[in-house]
Amino acid sequence: MTEESIRREDAPLLIGTGRFTADWNLPGQLYAFFLRSDRPHAEIVSVDSRAAASRPGVHAVLSGADYVASGWKSLPGGVSYEGVGGQKMKKPFWPALAQGKVLYVGQPVALVVADSAALAQDASEEIVIEYRDLPAATGFQAATRNGAPRLHPEIPGNLAFEYETGDAAAVAAAFSGAALRTRYTLRSQRLVGNPIEPRAFLADWDAASGVFTVYSPSQGMNNMRGFLSAASGLPHERIRVITELVGGSFGIRSYSYAEHLAVMLASHKLARAVKWVATRSEVFLSDNHGRGLTLAGELALDRDGRFLALRFEDAADLGAFATPFGPQIGSRNITVTMGGVYRIPALYAHTRIAYSNAVPVSAYRGAGRPDIACAIERLVDQAAAEHGFDPIELRRRNFIPPEAMPYKTANGTTYDCGEFERVMDKALELSDWTGFAARRGRSERRGKLRGIGIATFLEISAPGLAPKDQAHARFDAAGELHVYTVSQSTGQGHESAFARILGEGLGAPTEGIRFHEGDPDVPVVGNGTGGSRSLYGAGSAVKLLGPKLIETAAPLAAVALGVDISAIEYRSGAFHTSERRLGFFELARKLSGTSPHPMDCIAEGTFGATFPNGCHIAEVEIDPQTGVVVVENYTTVDDVGNAVDHASVQGQVQGGVLQGVGQVLAEHAVYDEETGQLLAGSFMDYPMPRADWMNAIACDEHPVPTRANALGAKGVGESGTSGALGATLNAILDGVRALGVAELDMPVTPDKLWRALRDARNKVV
Repeated sequence: MTEESIRREDAPLLIGTGRFTADWNLPGQLYAFFLRSDRPHAEIVSVDSRAAASRPGVHAVLSGADYVASGWKSLPGGVSYEGVGGQKMKKPFWPALAQGKVLYVGQPVALVVADSAALAQDASEEIVIEYRDLPAATGFQAATRNGAPRLHPEIPGNLAFEYETGDAAAVAAAFSGAALRTRYTLRSQRLVGNPIEPRAFLADWDAASGVFTVYSPSQGMNNMRGFLSAASGLPHERIRVITELVGGSFGIRSYSYAEHLAVMLASHKLARAVKWVATRSEVFLSDNHGRGLTLAGELALDRDGRFLALRFEDAADLGAFATPFGPQIGSRNITVTMGGVYRIPALYAHTRIAYSNAVPVSAYRGAGRPDIACAIERLVDQAAAEHGFDPIELRRRNFIPPEAMPYKTANGTTYDCGEFERVMDKALELSDWTGFAARRGRSERRGKLRGIGIATFLEISAPGLAPKDQAHARFDAAGELHVYTVSQSTGQGHESAFARILGEGLGAPTEGIRFHEGDPDVPVVGNGTGGSRSLYGAGSAVKLLGPKLIETAAPLAAVALGVDISAIEYRSGAFHTSERRLGFFELARKLSGTSPHPMDCIAEGTFGATFPNGCHIAEVEIDPQTGVVVVENYTTVDDVGNAVDHASVQGQVQGGVLQGVGQVLAEHAVYDEETGQLLAGSFMDYPMPRADWMNAIACDEHPVPTRANALGAKGVGESGTSGALGATLNAILDGVRALGVAELDMPVTPDKLWRALRDARNKVV
């Protein structure tokens, strides 16, 4: 087995030596439990915690009044850019513990700190809260209807923000002269992220130094620390964030949460470490939800099927408060690539974002990009069905050709490179598209329906908020190399990828190199993990670190070899003269007596957004008697630029695809419209994607390297999901369209599909 085939991350996971946040314990720590709102909207008349606080072993009971008294600030969120007419986003104060009223089921109201988690939970049952119930509105439509209850006094109509992009007049003119039009509305339902590791947080306040050390799963130290600093008012340098192993993230761990601030406040008051580990029920009730979007699109075409204009009227449900990502998803993220892979002369989108009595929404794998990709691909397929075009030829006719790159879309986004037709052709061949008719016939003979669907999609990877990405190289006293970045692996295999990149740059074995992500004692500038940017951001910095290390070491090697620097050559992991050889790590060990080590250095660069794209083809079989859908074959061809590790790319794509299939077929965070209660609050009511929903998947790549970063990579973390929604929905509709079913909303559950088929049969009769 070669070094490259061994994943560095596997050993601590397999033998149990790694630590998730729940595994950390500090001397003398206390335990926290949250009492949460059991109603969606109500005034808090009183909180009586005397009985709970007087129980032996209970050290504190905190409520909203304690958060106000602390002087700590609102949890951060919202967007800074302007909306329609130059408007600023309306953002209410967001306390870590409910203050004056509760706004969603699951909102933290009180925090009990005790000698054990069980004792804290028991004591919470003695807290008496008097509520005055208020009418609730869950979802965008309910929150923005006439007469809807106002959630925040300063925000009339619950409308937080309006945003637009593109040229409305140009689009209107194109539609007025268009021979053909197609409309489609995508309702992308709320989802619960449900990473395998529940949220956890351990805060330790050191009164002597005035420094917090906190332990938490995260997607990067800098984002987490920035959130905690903004809310607490403490400077960044007084907050140390420690993350080791993370059991999944999917975007919902991008920033901190209300519970984290409340636990920090408790630690600050008690001068003791305080630990909280969420139950799975709390994950459903309080982890940020995903999606919650409605995208109503309309496509204008000429008689030959050439696209003339595309417009969207969008709506986004923020939940009760504005997270750092929720409003961006509902505005820029769903519009920045709204033209997809197509040459469309005129684009316009208008979106409204509203607060509702539900869990706040934030990033979830793709953060709006799978939604807009799906809406575009459903529109194209629907246009083909309505107006008599072949779906493949309609796409082929409208692709942006490679020679048009770089291509600036009608709403101002510039794609740097891509070969969309070649990607599609490769997928058509791999999926045996031409053999589908025979496979459909075999299904029909068994009483089953069969459909095939295609999605040719494009997404934008995250440009990042930090001004640059750095990789720090430091040698220890033994001459071993330690590399530091601020990205945070949550299962993607960063350490293995970075080791391969640096090993190739140095031309040397990497077993002596140690990688560290988010070390609080090493200040590194950079972006966290999110938006498919870790490899081309932090990975590019690591790529640049190889030559920087060689450049730094070269004059030191010349001295050690007793020659002029012009007389040495670096190759195969060593410095060479005509007569002698000095290995890179041998030199590092020779110089290990000084501190700092003379070979220490930093590599850095600014790496812009990239545009991963691909073609996914889903083939489904449907049992018309039960409505059960099985994905029989799934094909992916992705342009993720240069791939560092093809097995990792395939794993990311496969996982993303199944997450997308899960949304199409089953997942839905359902709220009762009358009571505002979350009806899908456990795995008894919320199905997770299952491996047996897909019988086969074939993955391939068509790399078109980008020049936007040092690796030529485009990112792959969300490509699977971005392609899966459209491909799977199109396949299901293809399977039932001939029976009179023309539209289905996600999730396409067996019951929903069975009823649609029944209703279609009844109409025919």
